[in-house]
Amino acid sequence: MSYQHQDWQGKVIDLPKGKVVCIGQNYLDHIQEMQSKTAPEALFFIKPATALCPLAAEFVIPTGHGAVHNETEIAVLIGKKLSKASEDEVMDAIWGYSLALDLTLRDVQAKLKQLGRPWEIAKGFDGACPLGAFVPAEAVQAPQQLQFSLSVNGELRQQGDAGLMIRGIRTMLSEMSQWFSLEPGDVVLTGTPAGVGPLTPGDSLHLTLHITRQLTGQSDTTVLLDVQTSVSMQSL
Repeated sequence: MSYQHQDWQGKVIDLPKGKVVCIGQNYLDHIQEMQSKTAPEALFFIKPATALCPLAAEFVIPTGHGAVHNETEIAVLIGKKLSKASEDEVMDAIWGYSLALDLTLRDVQAKLKQLGRPWEIAKGFDGACPLGAFVPAEAVQAPQQLQFSLSVNGELRQQGDAGLMIRGIRTMLSEMSQWFSLEPGDVVLTGTPAGVGPLTPGDSLHLTLHITRQLTGQSDTTVLLDVQTSVSMQSL
């Protein structure tokens, strides 16, 4: 299925389909569940624009290459070019926020890691980044208060809180822009929390993006994005 950026009202956003720049190891609980080795430097990698597909009524996963894992992440749509930007500059360049699945061929990735080889094919295959509609930045006054969830077949699998990111969105975008110019239409994936696991054809998924505010001693939760989708399969 062809992909175009859309807003939360279903309108096409006048930005091109760009690359997807991702950060790994940005939530401590995910680092622990993967028993990963870490470094002081951020772990950045790129998915090509061909990895983008709509997080709509149905998306496909490849077969014949082992487990395909979900990694649910907050996505940031870039509206203005960022190159070697300071942290003070990056927020004005954000068009909006959404949810994405950083689909990962886990068995392929593990084998390539063991061989000491790059693992782009495990992350950047066609359709490896199902992406939802974008909530405009002006509707999200405090992006580090965003929270999100993924349920698979009615069971909660992932819960994320942007406040628990090791590198917050402002810092992350500034650091990325020192290495890669972020162009209008590019998407940044901000890392996944614990709860990654295999998806199978026929699975039903429910994803939400919300923000919770404390008002006079009570919690007020606003759902910004609510997506129900399912998994089908194709050969890769």
